[in-house]
Amino acid sequence: MKMYRDKNIIVIGMARSGVAIAKLLHRLGAHVIVNDRKPREECSEAAELEELGIAVICGGHPEDLIHDQVDLLVKNPGIPYHIKPIEDAIALGISVVTEVEIAGAISQAPIIGITGSNGKTTTTTLVGEILKEDEQNVVVAGNIGQAVADVVADLTADQWLVTELSSFQLKGTETFRPQIGALLNIYPAHLDYHQTIADYRESKLKLFANQTAEDIAILNADHEVCVEIGPQISSRIYWFSRQKEVPQGVFVHEGWIIFRNDGVDKKIAPIACIALQGDCNLENALAAVLIALQAGCKTESIIRVLKRFTGVEHRLEFVKEINGVKYINDSKATNAQAARTGLTSFDARIVWIAGGLDRGVTFDELIPVVHSRVRAVIAYGEAKKRFSFCAKQAEVEVITEVKDVVEAVQKAYEIAHHGEIVLLSPACASWDMYQTFEERGSIFKQAVHTLE
Repeated sequence: MKMYRDKNIIVIGMARSGVAIAKLLHRLGAHVIVNDRKPREECSEAAELEELGIAVICGGHPEDLIHDQVDLLVKNPGIPYHIKPIEDAIALGISVVTEVEIAGAISQAPIIGITGSNGKTTTTTLVGEILKEDEQNVVVAGNIGQAVADVVADLTADQWLVTELSSFQLKGTETFRPQIGALLNIYPAHLDYHQTIADYRESKLKLFANQTAEDIAILNADHEVCVEIGPQISSRIYWFSRQKEVPQGVFVHEGWIIFRNDGVDKKIAPIACIALQGDCNLENALAAVLIALQAGCKTESIIRVLKRFTGVEHRLEFVKEINGVKYINDSKATNAQAARTGLTSFDARIVWIAGGLDRGVTFDELIPVVHSRVRAVIAYGEAKKRFSFCAKQAEVEVITEVKDVVEAVQKAYEIAHHGEIVLLSPACASWDMYQTFEERGSIFKQAVHTLE
């Protein structure tokens, strides 16, 4: 807790994690300057930070912000590395990290870190619920809910810190070491930020970089990348699989989740009891079960939560049924693979609402599933032309473009047939029109609820 005392630290970005880490470092005795390129009137948290004695600079990045007396730069995870203050820091040999690095350095609680291109929010939430049901002292934070920096200083050794971790957060780590680390999958995503799939993959694998033989790595045995990186990991590996038996971990056999440990098999729960639907959610549940077992949870606690946990907001979330049409909010589907999961989760024909930030990627990989399952595509946002092209290639019956999610809902109401699904599964980030996928999903739900 003393390692940051009297250090000169620059925090770039005044979003949720930036404000949280600035407060934490100030509490730890550091000399903190927070810098944001937005004008002062858009930095609503500036006055609060200044009242604490934290210096705030808004409206751009001063030329002399970074110098050789700066000890550390902490960046908001979403800020790219090519902006001048970060380039200056790297040139001077100053470490550039995210809040996760600070949190890992000071946490007294053991950490469960969960990452992956898809499924990490559901898995993280499910793990937290199982640990709570088992009456373990757990705090869930990170890429969902509270920022890690908001909670970490008050954690004790008898607690668990369960945290969802993005590639943006992990890229800015140096010594971060979770006692249990889980990688669910890796699909091409965020390439506008990472530039290459190799950098994206390396960022995810930082989850295991500092683990030792005392720690645990949990990997998806059905995912090629996870299998490939297995030999590179120094910690004890446990696998999960819905397709085959594994040498150590959990798998599905004759309708049961089986835990194999040191050659001994134990039945944990019938898969029929899992409230979450779909193959992707079965994988999420298997990962969560394995994590919970490694955290010492009882089988009874695991089963009770599996029976009642139906998912998280904005991920295949049922909103309402109107005139025999079901409206589903899958706003958290911010890449093509996540959208594929949404599109293949229902037997009914789909009216698909898609669009958002144009990252320059095509959606050709979705053409076969769109052809077989989608009757109508409603495209919006920067990427709408890409989705219209994808729909034409897939020979979709109805293709239309609208200005935003609200208009998309109204159009879907006009064209959806009885028995169909209206699915918001954007396959893109929200940032062209909405600040977060949560805001986008909430606007979708509000628009649905105002239809009648």
